[in-house]
Amino acid sequence: MQTTTTSTTTTATTSAQLPQVTEPRNPGTKLDLDWVARVQANTSAIERRCATLPGRRSIKKDHQAAWLLKAVSCIDLTTLSGDDTERRVHRLCAKARQPVQAAMLEALGMPGLTTGAVCVYHEMIPAAVTALQGSGIPVAAVSTGFPAGLSPFHLRIQEIRESVAAGAEEIDIVISRRHVLEGNWQALYDEMAEMREACGEAHVKAILATGELGSLRNVARASLVCMMAGADFIKTSTGKESVNATLPVTLVMIRAIRDYYEHTGFRVGYKPAGGISKAKDALVYLSLIKEELGDRWLQPDLFRFGASSLLGDIERQLEHHLTGAYSAGYRHAMG
Repeated sequence: MQTTTTSTTTTATTSAQLPQVTEPRNPGTKLDLDWVARVQANTSAIERRCATLPGRRSIKKDHQAAWLLKAVSCIDLTTLSGDDTERRVHRLCAKARQPVQAAMLEALGMPGLTTGAVCVYHEMIPAAVTALQGSGIPVAAVSTGFPAGLSPFHLRIQEIRESVAAGAEEIDIVISRRHVLEGNWQALYDEMAEMREACGEAHVKAILATGELGSLRNVARASLVCMMAGADFIKTSTGKESVNATLPVTLVMIRAIRDYYEHTGFRVGYKPAGGISKAKDALVYLSLIKEELGDRWLQPDLFRFGASSLLGDIERQLEHHLTGAYSAGYRHAMG
């Protein structure tokens, strides 16, 4: 098994108040089928552990506000609708630059806070790049025949290349679920490795579509294979499946990340997506990351929420923290 040590991390100064820490990219390893075969998932134990989390993790007052601001910095603010327009993307990017009212951020001591990224379809990349120019906020693009991932493979690879050429700094790809369901780990590894190569300098998030993989064991093994093939992030869902991010799936995936780090020395990021719309849910996910992976994974370069409506509820909770009253949802629109 190949073991590599990482170099010292560096902290860059950006427009956001929270530090953007950079890690050496995961270069991947050779496919180790023995390692994959050893991976198991005790479903009942995982579900019992996750069932206790919301009740055991109660964060209040200033501590809650701090955690919610952390969540804001880790949001991939997303619009993936068939009726997206450049104007809608411009509004979304304005919200990414100023995710919470300026007066509230001043009162909370966090002026200049931004979201982690803006995520759009390929056609909307130029509009997003223009709107975010000078902000330091990266543009992420969904790719490879999103959400099904069933278009011809050469077209999926070309789509990645065109999105990178258009200015996307992060590419969210979808894997072929059939490779997981058939246990064809070599095919999944080869596919992921070629997609990683096509991304070049852009970071790649591998979407597993966990709701369609059949079992938590399949989720664990698919996570490991994608990391072996060089994924920078592993992501739960497209947001279009009937079942998206869940706590049991999250626990399985982040333990795979921890296992991979212990074997290789390289940190891989995690992104739950789909169905996370309430501030209280974001707090549970953050606490689980802290418990299982540690504080280092609570930076935007290693953790993201894929969300469109989460930010509005967080802003409402922050206003309640400052004023003692809940505001109407329409006061915190996306743009």
